[in-house]
Amino acid sequence: MRNKAIVAEVKTLSCSNSFRNYHFLKITTEEGIVGWSEYDENFGSPGVTAVINQISHRIIGQSAMLHEHIREDLRNVTRPAFGGVVGQALGAIENALLDAKAKALDVPCHVLLGGKVRDKIRVYWSHCVAYRMRTEHFSPGIVDVEGVRQIARDVGEAGYTALKTNIFHYDENDRIEAWAPGFGRPHEPARNVERHTLKNLRRHLEIMREAAGPDIDILLDLNFNARTEGFLKILRETRDLDLFWIELDTLDPKALAYIRANSPHPISSCETLIGLQQFLPYFENQSIDVAIIDTPWNGVWQSLKIAAAAEAYEVNVAPHNFYGHLCTMMNAHFSAVVPNMRIMETDIDRISWDTEVFSHVPEYKDGYLILPDRPGWGTEPVEAALAKYPPLKSTGMINRTQTPRLAV
Repeated sequence: MRNKAIVAEVKTLSCSNSFRNYHFLKITTEEGIVGWSEYDENFGSPGVTAVINQISHRIIGQSAMLHEHIREDLRNVTRPAFGGVVGQALGAIENALLDAKAKALDVPCHVLLGGKVRDKIRVYWSHCVAYRMRTEHFSPGIVDVEGVRQIARDVGEAGYTALKTNIFHYDENDRIEAWAPGFGRPHEPARNVERHTLKNLRRHLEIMREAAGPDIDILLDLNFNARTEGFLKILRETRDLDLFWIELDTLDPKALAYIRANSPHPISSCETLIGLQQFLPYFENQSIDVAIIDTPWNGVWQSLKIAAAAEAYEVNVAPHNFYGHLCTMMNAHFSAVVPNMRIMETDIDRISWDTEVFSHVPEYKDGYLILPDRPGWGTEPVEAALAKYPPLKSTGMINRTQTPRLAV
């Protein structure tokens, strides 16, 4: 092998994204080739960096060309606690090795993944409303119903064909707040869905439909914010509305199959699962119409295995993607090669310095992401910019969500 791509250094870096941090893994070979991946510690995953730093010594001296061999070794030495942040650390390592391997061969990553079956990927505008409610970070900010109407209009005017929104409450002055008990906002362990929430959700969706127009697909994300009973109440409330899919999370595949059997809308789920074994019960129980795969968590190579299993059950897939531009490119290469692709998530609302932090930004045209043909993932962090925007000390849901206090 002319270029053995022997790993010489493994390094983690991060920078501020104004309200959370971007995290990157940099793997450098003896020949000076650099493979990059992006991972996350914001979405309930504190400690991924610590795991990477604990196990990275086993990568030194190994060839990036043998990424499956490396992953199996790391799986063996972490098997009793595999999943969670351990699984995410292995995913980050796999993705950086894929980038290094592709650059060593001077090809885009999609060539390594089997070759593209499409040149562009349809995307939906994710966190539509939610991000602009962070008025100190995003502009124009959203505080009331007029802001909701404006962002719904913005989607079509910017050329996008689909948006995804969440559950919100409106007060007597039409000011808006998010409702997410599954993430402790508010602290309500039962996660009950009451009349007030149903009424507000319906109103929110009707407002967005009216402002966006009849040709924009609307996706609704319920996350972990209810239990089976509550999810069914929401489905009944929205039965007559025109929704592309309803996305929800539950760790019980049979409960989800019951929900799907009683749903007028397609059901998507599984974004928090790691490894094919966790996905299989959802396929076997016919729980979902679309399997959402987090490729930064799983690793893109492993995600292809999950997508292939989904195809065997006549299930389409969609990537979970609410991170930085490097994750978007990683997901774009995955989406380009997977035959059973439905649609790709992306965040259109961005902070001002995203264009500085990454060497290339995604190209969108008429609601599609145009796949690049640059070597590797097609973008990488700019280290000078990372130094310019040092990471925040306290981020993630563990710091952002208020600690509930009970009388004792």
